[in-house]
Amino acid sequence: MLSVVVFLPLVGAAVLAAARRMPDGVARWTWVGITLTDLGLVVGLWAAYRTPPPGGLAFAEQVRWLPSVGSSYHVGVDGVSLPLLALTTVVFTACAVYALTERTRPRTQAALFCFLQTTCLGVFAAQDLILFFLFFDLSIVAMYFVIAGWGHGTAARSALKFFLYTFTGSLALLVGFIGLYLAADPHTFDIPELVAAAPLQGSGAVGGLVLAAVLVGLAVKTPTFPFHTWLPPAHTDAPAVGSAVLAGVLLKLGTYGFVRIAMPMLPEAWRAWAGVVVAVGVVSVLYGALVALAQSNVKRMIAYTSVNHMGYVVLAVGAAGVVTGSDAAARQVAVSGAVTQMVSHGLITGALFLLAGVLHRRAGSYEFADFGGLAGPAPRFAGFFAVAAFASLGLPGFSGFIAEFQVFTGSIGATGWAALALPGILITAALFLRAIQRLLTGAPGPKSAGFGDLRPAELLSTGPLLILAVVIGILPRFLLDVIEPAAEVVVSLVGR
Repeated sequence: MLSVVVFLPLVGAAVLAAARRMPDGVARWTWVGITLTDLGLVVGLWAAYRTPPPGGLAFAEQVRWLPSVGSSYHVGVDGVSLPLLALTTVVFTACAVYALTERTRPRTQAALFCFLQTTCLGVFAAQDLILFFLFFDLSIVAMYFVIAGWGHGTAARSALKFFLYTFTGSLALLVGFIGLYLAADPHTFDIPELVAAAPLQGSGAVGGLVLAAVLVGLAVKTPTFPFHTWLPPAHTDAPAVGSAVLAGVLLKLGTYGFVRIAMPMLPEAWRAWAGVVVAVGVVSVLYGALVALAQSNVKRMIAYTSVNHMGYVVLAVGAAGVVTGSDAAARQVAVSGAVTQMVSHGLITGALFLLAGVLHRRAGSYEFADFGGLAGPAPRFAGFFAVAAFASLGLPGFSGFIAEFQVFTGSIGATGWAALALPGILITAALFLRAIQRLLTGAPGPKSAGFGDLRPAELLSTGPLLILAVVIGILPRFLLDVIEPAAEVVVSLVGR
């Protein structure tokens, strides 16, 4: 079933690519049907999921693939990866619905996004480093074509910058994977075997160098400070659905790698460098919020809030490595908060980017100065944007509050230095309240006149994302019951 979930969109991509005479409307609805079917299958997996024993996997499949180098087709999920599989299918379904009015090569776009969905699902399901890297790298290629083919402004330049930055990071990641493979005895790329063996335990500087390679590769993808400079132009020039997938799903490939690979496979090196990771997280939180506050472009503002929100994840996983003077319970809460934050950010920021896309659809601009008073002509847009903004700033009742509360409770419990990131919450609140005032209230801007309200496809794409953010904020147990046992396992592995 897990392989069906991963490869169903790829089959759909092949059908869409081959059917050159398919009418545009049929192509758009075919994409919606594929994503809805995959979402239904993941819901079925969630319903059938039972927490595996420590170190175990649910729905595991393993087939010989490259036995000469100790690599196999090995997939499976646990409490860290299952929520991200679900997030992926939800975000891609929302994008498929949003694109129902797309008129620029809709069949090609649908095929490309189906391919991209398989690469993202493959990363979260992969239990072999070569398989992980294969899907990880192919996601870069797919997103390059999304930005270059359907973007605007300086899309070609932004797509090239995105590709070069992230591809360079993936090369560093490959070097780290090779280091883990060579250190293992017997040599293997199998993730559960490498986690059990921790092959570079006691290797000193060598383990630190391998961790550095893995961290650089994942930090570029996340992105965290100072590896974030590709993100704002990529978001600004990407189409709305491209930005939603980039922020909602692709950034999580990096943070997921911290929890799945770096922490459990290199526990000694992770503990040694935990202070540095915490510092990077604190800087990312504050820097992302401050730079977002200074933006005059809605999309660039949202892009920099992603640096801020991913900084919370980096802060939490770094704090989980501070073993001395902290208790395991606090570190477990931090890891649980990191995974919850990945899900929360994907839902909320995905919705924000789709709503920002409405501005460009109606007026061809993202500049705050071009708008104002939109609550009058577009009350539904105003309401949805306000809800998404309050969710993103971490207001109680939304998933962002649950995630950030866990992140700071666990991180400060592990290391007091994490409290330095607390002003980031206040700055984020200020920037979103300012955005609401500039967009929705006050005197109408030059492009506010005749601004059309949300259409059915836009309502049906952004609405479910925000509803899920509210459900998690009020009734989080269905999510935390899956995440917390896996977080406990990760913390025990780091403390070895």
